[in-house]
Amino acid sequence: MKLDLSGENFIIKEEGMVLHPYLDSAGIPTIGVGCTYYEDGTKVTMTDEPITEERALQLFHNIVKPFEQTVTRVIRVPLTQNQFNALVSLCFNIGFIAFSRSTLVKKINSRASLAEIEVWILVWNKVGGEPILLGRRKREFELYTTI
Repeated sequence: MKLDLSGENFIIKEEGMVLHPYLDSAGIPTIGVGCTYYEDGTKVTMTDEPITEERALQLFHNIVKPFEQTVTRVIRVPLTQNQFNALVSLCFNIGFIAFSRSTLVKKINSRASLAEIEVWILVWNKVGGEPILLGRRKREFELYTTI
């Protein structure tokens, strides 16, 4: 599967679009739509040149592909488009390895109840020990459950 336009817009809204390097909530240099590295694997630095909105979207489209592939590879049950979009958003935010090894993935693959899935999505709510991502996780779960 691939993100649809609704899924892309969801992530762009959650991440924001910043055309110059900035430190994200974890203190990691970031640019564009939540990108911490470029297509060639080079990490974003605080001394990088600003980018255009067009470049930010291009970078996002290129960087998000492996996250789509990760969700497709590790989830072994059928997903709706909105479920896929929500999981790509989570994977993009927490990273391939954390997502792939998560209890959430195990629960989804075992066809757990929505209540259990909600619990395991909401687990990923902290940055630096603070629950600053709880709102995002709730919105991702809402998207996950939207038909």
